[in-house]
Order: sequence, then C-alpha cells, then structure tokens
Amino acid sequence: MFKKILSLSFIIACVSFSFAQKKNLSMEDAMLNARTTLAPENLKFIQFVKGTGDYVYLKKDSIGERWVRGSFSGKGTADFLTLSEINRRMRLASLDTLTAMPSMQFAAAEYTVNVKGQKIVFNTGADGFRIVVNKEIAGKSNVEEGPAGYIAYLDSFNLFVAGSKGSVKVTSDGSKDIVYASSVHRDEFGITKGTFWSNTGNRLAYYRMDQSMVSDYPVIDWTTRPAVAENIKYPMAGDKSHEVTLWIYDALHDKNIKVRTEGPSEQYLTNIAWSPDDKYIFIAVLNREQNHMWLNQYDAASGAFVKTLFEETQDKYVEPLVPVLFVKGNSNQFIWQSRRDGWTHLYLYDMEGKMIRQLTSGKWEVIDVKGFDEKGENLFFVSNQASPVSRNLYRLNMKSGRVDAVTTGDNVHNTQVSTSGDCVIDISSSISNPRTIELIRLKDGKHNILLQAADPLDGYNKGKLSLFTIKNEEGTDLYCRMYQPVNFDSSKKYPVIVYWYGGPHNQLITNSWNGGSGDYWFQYLAENGYLVFSLDVRGSSYRGRDFEQSIFRSVGKKQMADLMAGVNYLKSLRYVNAARMGLFGWSFGGFLTTNMMLTNPRIFKAAVAGGPVMNWQYYEIMYTERYMDRPQENSDGYKETDLISRAGELKGKLLLIHGLQDPVVVQQHSVNFVRSAISKNVQVDYMIYPGHEHNVLGKDRAHLYQKVTDYFFQNLK
Repeated sequence: MFKKILSLSFIIACVSFSFAQKKNLSMEDAMLNARTTLAPENLKFIQFVKGTGDYVYLKKDSIGERWVRGSFSGKGTADFLTLSEINRRMRLASLDTLTAMPSMQFAAAEYTVNVKGQKIVFNTGADGFRIVVNKEIAGKSNVEEGPAGYIAYLDSFNLFVAGSKGSVKVTSDGSKDIVYASSVHRDEFGITKGTFWSNTGNRLAYYRMDQSMVSDYPVIDWTTRPAVAENIKYPMAGDKSHEVTLWIYDALHDKNIKVRTEGPSEQYLTNIAWSPDDKYIFIAVLNREQNHMWLNQYDAASGAFVKTLFEETQDKYVEPLVPVLFVKGNSNQFIWQSRRDGWTHLYLYDMEGKMIRQLTSGKWEVIDVKGFDEKGENLFFVSNQASPVSRNLYRLNMKSGRVDAVTTGDNVHNTQVSTSGDCVIDISSSISNPRTIELIRLKDGKHNILLQAADPLDGYNKGKLSLFTIKNEEGTDLYCRMYQPVNFDSSKKYPVIVYWYGGPHNQLITNSWNGGSGDYWFQYLAENGYLVFSLDVRGSSYRGRDFEQSIFRSVGKKQMADLMAGVNYLKSLRYVNAARMGLFGWSFGGFLTTNMMLTNPRIFKAAVAGGPVMNWQYYEIMYTERYMDRPQENSDGYKETDLISRAGELKGKLLLIHGLQDPVVVQQHSVNFVRSAISKNVQVDYMIYPGHEHNVLGKDRAHLYQKVTDYFFQNLK
C-alpha cells in the first residue's frame, strides 16, 4: 500500500513538474511575437513560377537565406537563387546592392526584384536585365506600370505618364481640392486605386475627384511647435459629397478623353474594367442613395456612352464590389458578381446585357474569384459552401457548368492556382491545425505535403478553444468562439470578456488557426483566468444579404439583440460569473459596445470602446448612407444611434480609446461623448494614442492591449 501511495505521489509530482515547465505568454508575445517568432511555421513567400507548375519559396536556415525551387513530380527542392547572386546582378546593372532578401516574383525566364518601389527584371539564365521602375519614379506616389511599359505616377498632385521618351504631364490643375489618379469615394465599393491600364497598356483610365465643395476637417499634428492643423476632406452623412469623373489618357496619341458619365454629380463611379480589345470601358454607376446600379459601357476612343447592359435595384442597398470579368478566349461574354438572389453568386452575361445563365447558386457566398486556367475552360473561385466559417477552392467548368471542390472540409484554405490551372498551392489551417501547405495536382487529385507546422504554443499554457453555434431570437444560427481559462474547472466561476465587431465587411470567427484571431491576446486572458467569448452577430459578412441588411436604417438594434442571445447563453453556463463580465469592440464594434452599455446597463460591469462612432451624422457619406440613408430621410434612426446625447445613461465603467490622427472615425466622436458625460456628471475613462490613425499599430499595439487588459483586470475583480 505504501509503495502504491509513493508511486501515485511520484506521478502527481511529475505531472506538476511537467505543467510547471509550461510558460505563460507575455503581452509582447501575445501582440507582437504572434506574427513573428510565435507564428506557425511557414514557407515564406511561397508562389508558383508564372508560366510553369514549379513553385518557389524563401528558405532560411544555418546556411543562410535563399530561394528554393521545386515541382510536384520532383523530389524535394533545390537552391535556386541567393542574395549574393542577386547582388552580383545588381552591380552589373549599376544598382545599389542589398543587405536583405527583397520582395520578388518569378516567371519562367525571369524574376522581378522590388526594392523600395524600384522594380528590376533580371533574366533567369543570362545576365540581361531591364529597369521597369527606376529610383526617381519609385519615389513618387501612386506608381502603376502598364503592360506596354508606360508608368503612371503622381507628382505635385498631377498625373504623369513615363515612357521610353520621358515623362508626359497628363494633368495640370491638380491640387488638394482636385485629386487625380487616386482612390475615390472613401475606398468604398471595392475601390483601392485610381488608375486602370488597358490590356495593351496604351490607354490609361484614371479618376478625377473634385472635393472643393467638401468641408475641411482638421486633424492635428502634435509633433510640431506649435501644433498644426492638417486639413482633410471629410464628407459627413447628409452633407455635400465630392464629385468624381473618369478620364482616359491615350499614350500613343498623347490625348485626354473624358468619359461622358452623365447623371447627378454626386453619383458613384465604381468597378472600372476594360473590354479585352480595349475598345470599351465599363463602369458600375451607383446613385447616391445606393439602391440603383447601372452597368454602363462607354467608347474608349471618344468617351461616349454606348449603352446600359443591365440595372440592379434593391429596396435597401446595392453594393457593387467587383468589376466585370471577361471570359478568357471569349470577348463576347463576361461574369458579374451579384447578391440579387440573396447570396453573392456568379452570373454569365453577353455583351448585349443578356444573362446567359447563373453560374453558382445556393445559400452560401462566393468570396473570391481566382481566375481562369490557361485555356479558359475552367474558372476557379473560393466560397464558404461547406460552412460559413470555412473557405474552399472550387473549379467551375464553363462549358458544362459542373462545379468540383478542389479543397474540402469546414476549415479555411488559402490557395494559389498555377498558370495552367493544373496545380494548386493549398495553405490550410483550423483551430486544431496551425498550418498545412501542400501541392494538389488536379488531374488525379493527388496531394504532396510540403509543410506540416507544429503548434507554436506547444510550450505555453493554453486555454481550450472551441467553435459552436447558438440561436438568436429569430432562430438563426450565430457562430461563436470561446476560450476556456487555463486549468479550467467547471465547478468554479470565471469572469468573462466578450469581444465583438458586428458590422459589414467583417467576419471574426473562422475555422482557422486561433479561430481567426491574428494575435494571442485571448489566450493571454485565458492564462489569467478569464473565459473569452466572441460571436458574429447579424450585420456581419458572408451570411447572405438578409443577414447583413437586417441593420438597415437602425444599426445596432439587431446586433445588440444577438449579443443578448450570447449573454443568455453565457449565463446558462454554471461556470460563468455573470456579475463579472466585460465587453470590448473597436470601430463599428466600439459603437456597438458603447450602445450596449447605454441600452442594456449593468449586464457588463466594464467595457472598452476603441475608435468608436458615437453619432452617425459625423461619419462619412458613402458608408453611413448605405446602411442608414441620409439624416434628412431617417431622423428617427439617427436619433436612436446618437450615443452622445445619451451619455448620461451610462452605469458601468467605460474606457474610450482613440488614435489622435484618426481620419476614419474622427476624434470628434469620442471627445463629444466625453463632453456630454461631463455635462451630465457621469464618469468615463479616456485614452489617446498620438501618432496613430484608426488602428494602433507597431510596438504601441502591445501598449494598447496592456491598457485594455489592465482596465478589465481592475474592474472585473
């Protein structure tokens, strides 16, 4: 008996010793090292060699850093390119040598080196090279090269196009008020840039934005003595908007053509696309009300309107996000993405605007289109058909309409397709799998695993992570993510921190590594004895049109109802201490968090709202009016969501955080809320981050999350 007790004691001691060897995450680990030393192992910059089925990636070991190359049929990889070889080539080109491996792209017979905006193309075999973007142009803004070798760039507010004979000044009236060749409409509607080269590269479409009628808005630069107000143009909901036109520069004939987009001056010109023969340009024109879209065709030589191919209307809003995609090898057919049947799907049209057929359908969303294979026989796209928290690659045969899954499972797959369409690089993960990288050969479905990453947190104490669904008041599934505290004991009561966002164009929860979170802060909280809960409420992305549009004209109401479903679920768990719950959200989530604290007081003991919208009348036109209409049209909706006037209703502890140079949710939101709280003798906590815009990035991010953590630890005791 004594021996048995001794043995048992020894086992317990060993287990305890083993557990003691586990480390706890520091805040730096959780917020900064999560993307570096504690990120899952990877094959850095893995990519296909364009025009081949080979792949390359950047390898670093005791030998050094170099590019290696492999293929599906090959056995392993072989060293392909070293920094010393790149520098030898750089010296031959009379260019500065490099101290670190640059960003690169690879093709069958050449590779491209990108250094601080410079772009140099070297031949793979011989020592030949060509400088695509030189150092002088690389120092300019909005640089974009075209297929014919012309390069567009901005200098002193004006558009220039550089060619073999030098640079041409395309515009001359550019200023802070007249903005050329830049992203317009506040980066909504999928707009990310302002120049669009034609397929041949001899013509350039570009935006011209007149924002002289938009009020100046001051953003303070605190680094000078005295501080200086740097004015930006910020069109607020219901006010005057900027006016955008589209122009075409013909580089061969040094000619500017205005595209004659007739209609109201405040309409939105979105999703610019060229026809394969460069004769026409296509624009998705959207009214300011955002409930009527015209897909228009214009003549590229004259700028004249040709015809409207089709229109889309919706009682709430239409939101075109992706330009037309012409079918490879068939210039008379194109693909359009639409939510007209309630879900984002693909539709095949001809050039007369007649719909040939709907290519995809079902209660799931097409999330991305990868493009065609080399022959144009198949189209590759990504969807969440398997589950709302999944991403898989599918292949659609254009002739038969058959759709085959290239990857499977309810987890997340990030994929690249080779030029031929015969091979796929699949980078997948799930909540239990940090990362798997494999090659898939489509002709026989065979897989070749290149990497299986180990758990980077294997030596750390971790809380158990789970994904699941709950029902909201309407019986709709809401996807949830929960981290249990380290050493979880269901007989104990644990404090809870809820993190949410809740707005369009965002999905918090996916079946990917760490549940879709890009850092380990939730695990840090779990180490410190907290249960961490998140859910994607109505208004979130990739659940269909109705799920998102439920917020129309009354943002916050349905989201708070869904959060209450989450609260009720938490309260049903015997190990949850419902008297010690905290709530955290940023941006749209900051608005929802503040709204929740005012509308449903005393449910959460403490909350943190970062970069919060406090009154939608102070937010930008394009985003706000899509979901809320104009203040003049929806006075009740704006009144309900004016949190500034309701500051006196605050009961719990609330910390507001704002980047001092925020040009997205301007600081006026939180400042006015604080002013209102003071006038009503209500206490509120406030923290600023000088030098940061809407997000706090870099090393200061760890400081931000330490601040948030300390606030919860102090107030949820």
